[in-house]
Amino acid sequence: MDATGYLKKYGNPDTYEEDLKRLQKGEPVQYIVGTVEFYGYPIIVNPNVLIPRFETEGLVEKVIQKVKNRSNLKIADLGTGSGCIAIALKKRLNCEVDAVDISSSALEVARENAKRNQTDITFYEGDFLSPLSGSYDVIISNPPYIAYDEEIMEIVAKNEPRIALYADDHGLICYKKILKNAKSYLNPSGMIAFEIGYQQGNILKEYAQTIFPSACITVEKDLQGKDRYLFIEQGLLK
Repeated sequence: MDATGYLKKYGNPDTYEEDLKRLQKGEPVQYIVGTVEFYGYPIIVNPNVLIPRFETEGLVEKVIQKVKNRSNLKIADLGTGSGCIAIALKKRLNCEVDAVDISSSALEVARENAKRNQTDITFYEGDFLSPLSGSYDVIISNPPYIAYDEEIMEIVAKNEPRIALYADDHGLICYKKILKNAKSYLNPSGMIAFEIGYQQGNILKEYAQTIFPSACITVEKDLQGKDRYLFIEQGLLK
């Protein structure tokens, strides 16, 4: 379905003509409509948060498959944005979820999404793991991973929050920051799950191995066959 069809189907018919003008000026249709569906759940979106992608649904699905037979899980979602990952995991797993974002504006959206989806999630404002304490069975993140000199779609670059898109060190700094501190937050049989840039798999796997030398570390592909997910699983044989 193209953007005009999406607007016709999901938009407000009373404001359709005005919304169509916004669309023609290059505003994402998801922001115009104000909601998207993520993993079957309605998620509010506005320019304070990224628009959830299919690739991130893939991350959620893979995590669910890996831990679905475990109970009383404690999960940390770092860089939660709209809260879509935290909400989907809370809905589908027997778990507690803590969700963190450095943006107070994003957290306002995430809290409203949790409320609308009737999910009990604890939200923290801060930089990744820094506001958290205790240990977790799953640390999951779809952090900013685009290098500042990387070309991306104009509609994304002009509309979605830069703080959620771009990262220093060729897009790797957020992963390194999380991994450097993750050991003290991860349970002995815990897992770290990242969405990654499709060219970042090998370098991130090598870096993760220096911090978690005994863990099972794998790079998995998205539905387009591109490297998209990094999993660090403790307590598993390589």
